[in-house]
Amino acid sequence: MNQLEATTGSSIMGIGTAWPAHRIEQKDVSARLAQALEHEPDARRWAKRIFNQCGVETRYTCEPNLLEPVDSCRYLPFTSAEEVPTTSERMGKYKAAAVPLGLEAAGQALQDADVSSSEITHLITVSCTGQFLPGLDVRLIQQLELSPQINRIPLVFQGCAAGLKAIQLANSIVTTDQKATVLIVCVELCTLHFQPSAKRDDLYAASFFGDGASACVIGASGTDRNECFRLGRGHSTLLPDCAEEMIWEVGNTGFDLYLSPQIPKLLGLHLGPEVERLLEGSGLPEIWAIHPGGRGIVDAVQKLYQLTDEQVSYSRNILRDYGNLSSVTILFVLQAIREDYRQKEEHSSGIALAFGPGLTAELLPFTYIPAPIANRIPVNHGIQYR
Repeated sequence: MNQLEATTGSSIMGIGTAWPAHRIEQKDVSARLAQALEHEPDARRWAKRIFNQCGVETRYTCEPNLLEPVDSCRYLPFTSAEEVPTTSERMGKYKAAAVPLGLEAAGQALQDADVSSSEITHLITVSCTGQFLPGLDVRLIQQLELSPQINRIPLVFQGCAAGLKAIQLANSIVTTDQKATVLIVCVELCTLHFQPSAKRDDLYAASFFGDGASACVIGASGTDRNECFRLGRGHSTLLPDCAEEMIWEVGNTGFDLYLSPQIPKLLGLHLGPEVERLLEGSGLPEIWAIHPGGRGIVDAVQKLYQLTDEQVSYSRNILRDYGNLSSVTILFVLQAIREDYRQKEEHSSGIALAFGPGLTAELLPFTYIPAPIANRIPVNHGIQYR
């Protein structure tokens, strides 16, 4: 039995997803940016090109002001300094929006897994776009009526790879203690950090990030589950000489992001040996759950492994309809895969990949286990496609 087929005793049993009510149309944002940049023709042309080419058509935001006309939007270039939201104000908006989104996703995941709040032994909360104390973990415990003695593990400020890092951590917890049941809740409100700037780095970051939440329940594998993702043994790695290629720092007007255009090329150079180490000589899997950190990242992985358009369609569709949701995104991708594969009768091997500052790469093998035919119920637990 190869690594991808190995039973380690841990499975993703339920998934939930949520997003804010305010929908951003890429064409609308591009048009308003063009108006805001009317006196900066070079920046205007560059912004139009990157907004059209980044692979995003719609996103969601918790900040309704981002949908306001140019004259009243506080996040567009050349907003007066006294009108730009401070980091403190943005953190207040984060606190107000993060809790209900996290609760919605967590409630879906618990229901999907058919697990009660009293069964949860560990709570892992994930976010890099906001902080407050008492934090999201405390609010979830109170409102979901989790045990006050629950083991709380916040993963903060670790970037896009942290969602898969949380799954790896939960996998280790459950394989060590088969009585453990872990709830993971990821919330990212990336749009709160859009900068009113004409700089290329800031415009690039504004072109494809969105807001959302995701959650999952991970517990001991069993034969009575309707369906699950059975988890293998994954690993994390820091790719060499890449520390300055992705930077996320706290600024006075939100958090400042730098993404190097060299990231897809660097993944093409360094990812291969890590995937080979993960697979331990077995063949390439059928399913590829790639975190769509950007169109170029999906392109790089597809080219490296000569994947079909269908194999990367889950990542591209999530990027198109929701944008990059940072740590939240990998569970959106796994949810989309599950909805497509749930009518299959055979087990399917897969690999999940996510990347973050460092450059950090998270790699995890899994096997999708379909439900017995008699138990199948056609459901959609959240993700909508146009």
